[in-house]
Amino acid sequence: MKTAWTVDQIRRAEATIMGEPDPQTGVAPGDDGTLMRRAAAGLAAAVLRELRPASGRTVHLLVGPGNNGGDALWAGAFLRRRNVRVRAHLLTGRGHEAGLAALLRAGGTVTDVEGLHQPCDLVIDGLFGIGGRAGEPDRAIAEAIGDTPVVAVDVPSGLASDSCAPSGLRADLTVTFGGHKIAHLAQPDRCGPTELVEIGLDLDATGPPALRQWEAADVAAAWPVPTRHDHKYTRGVVGIDAGSAAYPGAARLALAGALNTGAGMVRHLGDADASLLAEFPSVVLAEGRCQAFLAGSGWGDRDTRAARARLTEWTDTAPCVLDADALRPDLLDGLDLSDSLLTPHAGELARMLGVERSEVEAEPMDAARRAADRFGATILLKGGLQYVATPGETTVQMPVPGPAWTARAGSGDTLAGACAALLATGVDATLAAVLGASLQALTAADHPGPRPPERLAERFPDTLAALLAER
Repeated sequence: MKTAWTVDQIRRAEATIMGEPDPQTGVAPGDDGTLMRRAAAGLAAAVLRELRPASGRTVHLLVGPGNNGGDALWAGAFLRRRNVRVRAHLLTGRGHEAGLAALLRAGGTVTDVEGLHQPCDLVIDGLFGIGGRAGEPDRAIAEAIGDTPVVAVDVPSGLASDSCAPSGLRADLTVTFGGHKIAHLAQPDRCGPTELVEIGLDLDATGPPALRQWEAADVAAAWPVPTRHDHKYTRGVVGIDAGSAAYPGAARLALAGALNTGAGMVRHLGDADASLLAEFPSVVLAEGRCQAFLAGSGWGDRDTRAARARLTEWTDTAPCVLDADALRPDLLDGLDLSDSLLTPHAGELARMLGVERSEVEAEPMDAARRAADRFGATILLKGGLQYVATPGETTVQMPVPGPAWTARAGSGDTLAGACAALLATGVDATLAAVLGASLQALTAADHPGPRPPERLAERFPDTLAALLAER
């Protein structure tokens, strides 16, 4: 499992080692350069692996005025010891004093932005550090780099560390220090693969991480596996009210998600449709006890009074997954949603919060947190990367990322069914969201291509069997 931390947490962990910086000089009492050289050594090692063989190759350094530029300069000094030609470009006219001196002693050269047009094998981006603001790089810099591979120092320049918004340079590799930042997990297309260099920071002492990204092994370890003493009722009974005359397929998709995730029994409690039995003969078309409910998928323009009555009854009875057309503030307000899961996409979450969709897409973590606190429910924000926010929790969970093949109509219905099946087993809403979304993503990765959502759901058991075989 990868964890990501805020800039403030990184700074506080650094201050524990070095002390607080002097307000006049900006220099911390314990800042003897040890952490910077440790970071730079890790950066240089990563660059050498990218260049292999390194001897005789040429590296350009994009150097800003702060510690990020110092990391790049010290790394350049280390690279010179391996016979790498290093040219530093002081794009603001100045650089870290000790790092610059070390590079010059090692035989590196220094120039300005004009020197960027000279050919090289790799660029080290040390312009701005983790405290930099979001923004696009200078066009001249981007054009000069062209297609040359870029290794970013800590974060690509112009990408805000605490933000999910895409901006800045694109790196082929990012080497970061002490701990991952939010942008590394939220903007993998900008950062490329991320290599973490440990420099001795105790980030756990700063509080819980801001973001936690799950991996396949984490999903396998957390999955609720039935025992030989379980039966259909203890495995979890799911009640589903999905579909309508306008969207009849939503019921079939939700049922497919729940059944293939392992629900002990599934009841279809929407408009009775005996044709469902032809495809899903185990589905029960009758009322009865349920450990979890799913409502809203494919409802369309359902009567508000009837919809409100159903949601009130069900949320008072058992945990619920509320999806699609159930995600209206006029339906949600006043309900006890403390053990329930809401599964909006960006447009639906924007409607719930009364904001523009672009605002949700720019900062999805923040939007998910706001919605969780606003409605008192766990939020699974669906999308290319998915975020799970829990009321009162500072850490946002990111399910296992998957390929873009799942971005098609009906995928949300099968995902809602999967989450409802998990909720019925007794796991909490946060875990149900993470496991359900991860299962769908892992299945899409294992079976790539444009599979319809119901066909992908049929592969859920195969994916789960492979996961659990490694447990």
